[in-house]
Amino acid sequence: MIIPVNELHAFLGNHQANPHGWLGMHPLTHEGKKGVVVRAFIREAVKCAVVELDAKRATTHPMELIAKEGFFELFIPKKSLFRYQLRYETSWGDIHQVYNAYSFLPSLSEQDLYLFNEGNEHRIYEKLGAHKRMMGDVPGVAFAVWAPAASRVSLVGNFNGWDARYHPMRPLGASGVWELFVPDVHEGEMYKFAIWDQHGQMRMKTDPYGTRFEAPPNNAAIICDTTGYQWGDSAWIEKRRAQAAQLDRPISIYELHLGSWKRNAEEANRPYTYRELAPILADYVTEMGFTHIEVLPVSEFPFTGSWGYQVTGYFAPTHRWGTPEDFQFFVDHLHQRGIGIIIDWVPAHFPRDAFALAQFDGSHLYEHADPRLGAHMDWGTLIFNYGRHEVRCFLIASVLSWMERYHIDGVRVDAVASMLYLDYSRKAGEWVPNQYGGRENLEAISFLRQMNDVVHHYYPGVIMIAEESTSFAMVSRPTKDGGLGFDYKWNMGMMHDTLTYFQKDPLHRKWAHDKLTFGMIYQYSENFVSVYSHDEVVHLKASMLGKMAASSIPEKAANLRTLYGYIWMYPGKKLLFMGSEFGQRGEWNHDGSLEWHLLREPEHEGLRSLVRDLNKLYASEPALGGSDFRSSSFRWINCNDGDHSVISFARLDEAGKVAYVVISNFTPVTRTRYNVGVPHAGHWKEVLNTNSSYYGGTGFGNHGGRQSSTALADGYEHSLSLTLPGLSTLVFKWTAKS
Repeated sequence: MIIPVNELHAFLGNHQANPHGWLGMHPLTHEGKKGVVVRAFIREAVKCAVVELDAKRATTHPMELIAKEGFFELFIPKKSLFRYQLRYETSWGDIHQVYNAYSFLPSLSEQDLYLFNEGNEHRIYEKLGAHKRMMGDVPGVAFAVWAPAASRVSLVGNFNGWDARYHPMRPLGASGVWELFVPDVHEGEMYKFAIWDQHGQMRMKTDPYGTRFEAPPNNAAIICDTTGYQWGDSAWIEKRRAQAAQLDRPISIYELHLGSWKRNAEEANRPYTYRELAPILADYVTEMGFTHIEVLPVSEFPFTGSWGYQVTGYFAPTHRWGTPEDFQFFVDHLHQRGIGIIIDWVPAHFPRDAFALAQFDGSHLYEHADPRLGAHMDWGTLIFNYGRHEVRCFLIASVLSWMERYHIDGVRVDAVASMLYLDYSRKAGEWVPNQYGGRENLEAISFLRQMNDVVHHYYPGVIMIAEESTSFAMVSRPTKDGGLGFDYKWNMGMMHDTLTYFQKDPLHRKWAHDKLTFGMIYQYSENFVSVYSHDEVVHLKASMLGKMAASSIPEKAANLRTLYGYIWMYPGKKLLFMGSEFGQRGEWNHDGSLEWHLLREPEHEGLRSLVRDLNKLYASEPALGGSDFRSSSFRWINCNDGDHSVISFARLDEAGKVAYVVISNFTPVTRTRYNVGVPHAGHWKEVLNTNSSYYGGTGFGNHGGRQSSTALADGYEHSLSLTLPGLSTLVFKWTAKS
């Protein structure tokens, strides 16, 4: 036996941190003779031999078994390094011939590691994790993981009986990355990393860069190549790229949770798979006129009740509804049907699950060590260390991977407010000020700017959306102008104000009139998306229909129709959570399907029809969907009639050839001969009336339109004398004569 006893024991006892220094083939002078030594450590092998590959005639060198666990050694004198394979026999008689995993150079270059350590390797998702590789002419899988505080790391999986002794990984200098190329492992195999900290304690961790995972409770990563799918959406991608500079275009988003939108009632109410869902959802979204869908997080997550907001697999679609290829099919099908897809993405926090990122290598690697910086009070989760280069690299690579591998059209970044402020949801003494004594998280702000700039550089036309609930300035302004670089921001203020208003009895709404008008003060400070999201229909907040202050379903539906009419005509891109378009009665339940049976009732089918028609009107008219961010396109006509709870405003095209007047009556009282000033004389066509019997209303209206008169009203020289049905929004259109 040539290997020192202590080094052999290190392998057998899982203490070896430098496996490539001993395993494989190495030049050696032994007992005065020059030659090579070959060592192999193979699970359940009882015989092993070295097979020369380039010899003129077949040459095999039997190896000595020096430990019954499968450790073999051989010294071959008068030989220099040569290409070889190992031929081994197992205890049950199987014979295998494979390359030695410890005979290859590292699969990552020094440049890869340098860029990763400085935070600028934007495609690190192609380097870390598990990837099919050709090392010379040898196919296999390259594994790499970042664990700088680890004393040693081993690859474990089905292929080695989850025994950490057999595939120890090598450290790549001071980079903190551990690597191993394994030629005899194939796609579909499960694996994890066994990581020992500096105190000798072992943690079994799943791959942070894994592309596919098994279901809980084991949560192992699965070797999966995502590059083989044949995409058919090139026309869509080109169109998206061409629209890169056109932020102010019709965008109406249908937000949904893939597992509870609709289920297969014929098969025990199981959720549909990605492939099954694609055509059903595309048909519905197309009919309804939405331009995009936004899916609650599809990144892998262990706890179903988190809805995906506690992520453990930042590079993998969740296993719940299919494989990564199934998800690619889902996106591809939507694109070919003309529908964009936005995903929720969660960089604000991650869960404490022992198998995932928390204390990954025994240190606070991805999170801050100080709980005043590294722990979320509200959610019991951990906060990323945005100042650490490799963590920023990890998060930015995650975003880019969804666009590269899955052709995602946009990202809605969750909980941005919690990232921006060090004192978010914290009391005095529970947070640490920044270097200037302020409350802003400067590292998170820098990260968000870098992320948005990188995304826009690589994927022009992809949209970045912030869920940001404070008055932080310039969220949706370019970084070159001092902004955060997002394209759009959720209008949380408008959402909360309007819902507060509609939850009041109509008798009392006149004292809350400002809830409808205050938002215009800041409307053009950001590129806003008007949202009614999933957060508003859970946790005993009631469904959108249930929020409406009324005693009967028809009255609630009338209120909701009025609200939707008002918001769709008001400036801002649109977002509506699934079920809200037809007035789901119960709160959203992530474990069940929407209440589709309600569409048999006129109030619910009418509401759905209204949302469909609002989408189509909004998308077809440049004065609406193409002018949300042009302040000159909006003009209050009368925002002061709180006594009657009536509001009117105009939407105007840039050329002055088209104008819309919108009037909303927020009480059940029908008002006749109500004068509304208009900016142009002529005929005003009634293009939409939320009280139409077609939508489930009473049918009162204005007989298709009104001719203006010269009666003064609201400061205008022309006006319309209208009937305002109770609880209704009316839309009138004027077109210049050619």
